[in-house]
Amino acid sequence: MHTFLIIVPEGGMLFESAGIADILMQANRLRPNDAPLYRIEVATTQSHRVVHGSSGLNLLADHRLADLDPEQERDTVIVTGKGATEEEGAFVAGWLRRAAPNARRIASVCGGALLLAEAGLLEGRRATTHWRLLDTLQSRYPKVKVENGPIYVQDGPVWTSGGVSSGFDLTLALVEDDYGFIQAREVAQDLVMFLRRPGGQLQFSRYPLNQAKTPGPIRDLQSWILENLDGDLSVEKLAERVAMSPRNFTRVFTRETGISPAKFVEEGRLHTARQRLEQSTEGIEHIAVTTGFGNGLNLRRVFERNLQLTPTEYRDRFHSRNLA
Repeated sequence: MHTFLIIVPEGGMLFESAGIADILMQANRLRPNDAPLYRIEVATTQSHRVVHGSSGLNLLADHRLADLDPEQERDTVIVTGKGATEEEGAFVAGWLRRAAPNARRIASVCGGALLLAEAGLLEGRRATTHWRLLDTLQSRYPKVKVENGPIYVQDGPVWTSGGVSSGFDLTLALVEDDYGFIQAREVAQDLVMFLRRPGGQLQFSRYPLNQAKTPGPIRDLQSWILENLDGDLSVEKLAERVAMSPRNFTRVFTRETGISPAKFVEEGRLHTARQRLEQSTEGIEHIAVTTGFGNGLNLRRVFERNLQLTPTEYRDRFHSRNLA
């Protein structure tokens, strides 16, 4: 039997830990005449056993993490968030640092990857986290090989997953790792879930467009760019518009916004194309031309590179119900 210790920090979304537990218990229920596949224990970081979720609901944990010996041998330890305070996060990271050598697997959901990184468990490893935290993970822990596309990442005994419900995808992958494809497929089918969710987590992301830090020519130019996406937005043309040399313009634009002019143009075009796919019935070729991609093939390439799915797939998943 495989044992799971689920660490639930304060103030998070409790359906992460509850969903993980339900998936593992479903694996048990599908083999009623055999020994259970999993035993689950839940630990809280609080001085009492009650975890307060962000929804106002509470969870009664089996243990206080402070009462558990981190050096005890365990099968799988999974942490479902980064904690409500720095002190809480530091405590969990310290506990994980001591527990890792005695566990077969260490895993995280969402912001829990920051705790694994703080514990030193992601150094030199590939990892992911919620798309909103990817830059934070990379900037705070530059030795982590952050991947921004996958729903989850395995690097040796360490598993990390993206935001919130991606922990369910991770759990199914752990079931498959433990008991094989057929067992994991049966659990997924019984719970009406994808065993392998199509696309990566960036299909759900909505990054804000980087705005210049201060009012001035660069910020004004950004507004003009977004109003003229189907025009010639080459570095040379944009530099000419603000009366700078291309080299100086690129340097100033990058300093003011944090990204290159070409990247801002692509992100602006992609942002607008996504909105039109969600909120209109315009054809993909028309959207591609009016947002500056030129043709549907170029639009598809940018979608696949950035979101890991095609424009048609994106529209099927995210279009307004009023357009159905």
